Amino acid sequence: MADQPNQSQPWERTVEVPRQEVPLGPAPFRRGVAQVGPRPAPTESFPAAHEHEPTGTGWPGAPDPHQPRMPLSYHMRQLRLGSEWSIVGGLFAFVCWGIWAISARGDLTSPVVTFVLTLFVAAGVFGLSRLLGRVVLERQLGRVRRTAKGAHLATGVFLVGVGIAYLRQTEWVMGIWNWFAALF
Repeated sequence: MADQPNQSQPWERTVEVPRQEVPLGPAPFRRGVAQVGPRPAPTESFPAAHEHEPTGTGWPGAPDPHQPRMPLSYHMRQLRLGSEWSIVGGLFAFVCWGIWAISARGDLTSPVVTFVLTLFVAAGVFGLSRLLGRVVLERQLGRVRRTAKGAHLATGVFLVGVGIAYLRQTEWVMGIWNWFAALF
């Protein structure tokens, strides 16, 4: 039992390492001494002040000219993701506009111009939402946008609001709404 190590304190165990012989030839290095080669002769004492050495960094935030640009089909596919929100809002606004335009019983020129202007404003809401997303999400927060769902959602909400505004201008729809609201 004398050969057994003390198990109560395993960190105090000592292991004997056999001694290795060092070769007598030249050592590949010596501690504390660095090998320094001869300095090359300078060709010019001072570099010219007008020479420019490109570093490859470019302007901050500029696109990398060596990185390939994404094709137009990629950007169009990115804009289509989330378009169901704009389509549903547009269909709702169109149906509500149709109810309002038919109820007016007159020339349809003014209602058609009104609806076309509404669609232009909806396109502006979409563009403004994309611009705000680019500034806030990409530039300020450093996130990458892979879809246009937020912009389509904002446009869809705008178009639903426009549809409700068309219905509120229709006398018989508001009469039904007021009758229904009086029941409760």
